[in-house]
Formats: sequence, C-alpha cells, structure tokens
Amino acid sequence: MSESTHTEVLGSEQPTTATQAPLHLWREAVYIAVFYGLYTLVRNNQGSAREARGQAFTNAKRVIRSERLLGMFHEESIQEFFLPARHFIQFLNTWYGVAHFVVTLAALVWCFRCMPLRYRSVRNGLAFMTGLALVGFAFFPLLPPRLLPGSYGFVDTLKVFGGPWSFDSGPMAKVSNQYAAMPSLHFGWASWCTVVFWPWATSHWRKLLLLAYPLLTLSAIVVTANHYLLDAAGGLVTFVVGTRLGVVLARTGVLDIFRRRAH
Repeated sequence: MSESTHTEVLGSEQPTTATQAPLHLWREAVYIAVFYGLYTLVRNNQGSAREARGQAFTNAKRVIRSERLLGMFHEESIQEFFLPARHFIQFLNTWYGVAHFVVTLAALVWCFRCMPLRYRSVRNGLAFMTGLALVGFAFFPLLPPRLLPGSYGFVDTLKVFGGPWSFDSGPMAKVSNQYAAMPSLHFGWASWCTVVFWPWATSHWRKLLLLAYPLLTLSAIVVTANHYLLDAAGGLVTFVVGTRLGVVLARTGVLDIFRRRAH
C-alpha cells in the first residue's frame, strides 16, 4: 500500500479548509463517548434483545445459501481444522473481545497526536462506518454460526474453551445483541486501523504487522464462529463507503461551520 493509497482512502495530512476549528482532546473524547454510547444503546436493543431469533435464523440460512452459491461456505471446515489447538482458540477468543476496542482506540489517539490534520477524516470515517453497520444490525438480524443448531457442526468456542467474558451470564447476557453479525465491524474496524496506521509503516516488518492485523481478525471471527465470511465482506464494504464519506465531510468543513455558528 503506497502513500497515495492511504491518502486517497482517509485523506492527506494537508489542511482541507482554512476555516477548520482547532482540535481539543477533551472535545474529541466527548464526541466519541456520546456517539459510542448511543450506538451501543441502539445496537443492544435490537436483535437478540427483541427476541428476534426466528428472523435471525432465517437470515442465517439466506447467508449460508448465498455462500454455497458462491462456493465459499467453508467456515465449519476452517473451525474444525483449528479446534484441536485449544490454546490458540483461547487466544482468538481473547483477541476477538479485546483487540477490537484497544487497537481501534489506539489508532484514534495516535492519529490525533501524530497526524492531526488527517484526524477529522479518520474520525468521521469511523463514525460513518459504525453508523452504516448499525443499519445492518437493525434491519438484518443474523444468527452467527456458533448459535446455529448442532446439525451445522459449529462449536461455540467461547462457551467450550473460555474467554474474557460470557454471553450467557452477567451484564453481557442482558444487554448484548448476539445477532449483530452483518456486517462484521471487527473486520471493518481492523481494515480501518491498518489504513490509519499505514504512515507509521516505514519498514517492511511494520507493513507486514499492519497487514497481518485484519487477517488475524478475520481468522478470529471465523474460527470462533462469530461471523460468516460474507459478514467480513460486508464489513469491508462499510469500511470503504464509510471512510470515503468521512473524507468528503472533513473536506467540506461542515461541522466546523456549525460549531462556529453555535458559538
């Protein structure tokens, strides 16, 4: 991936408008906290919170049928290959639950501190991508492979091998939407993180590390039976569309204009 590639995807480290308001860390933290709070509230009150299992199962069969037509329904075989590696499965369970948030937050903070003129495009792209995913969660509840009937052959690795949390007990069981599978934000956010960090990749090993991140995330979502391969494709689409919208919004300076008028 070249310098021009990451510039086109998430904007360059050049001012997009002369009227941009200065960035403030506390304000950005409030924006992110409020947006993610609203996103979580809406997300967790859809799908499994609304007892939508019947519709989620119907949609799962649609996804499986589509993957079979495309010759890509291999998730069960992939998972079966890795199941004997217990420690690796436990690692992927932890990776699925932790890296998704930690690496994404790190990418935001790094861009804010090291490439502030590019930050608005980055932040807006993440917000658009997450918002687009929310539409998918609301209108297309999807039963993940791990919740399919036993006849499909999938193993719920979090339940069998353990991990940092449980969907079956505690606060997570009460609020989580287990049918928020299409698109896969895990893969979408991982792709976004790779592009955000790309200017940091000044050596071959750093580039390999960044390219490995979404690939490892893809492995985690499939091997743990949390997503179908088509979910990852959906995550990639939301990444591309969301980040382009983020660049457009940053270049127009609309938010800065509204902020100045408010003051």
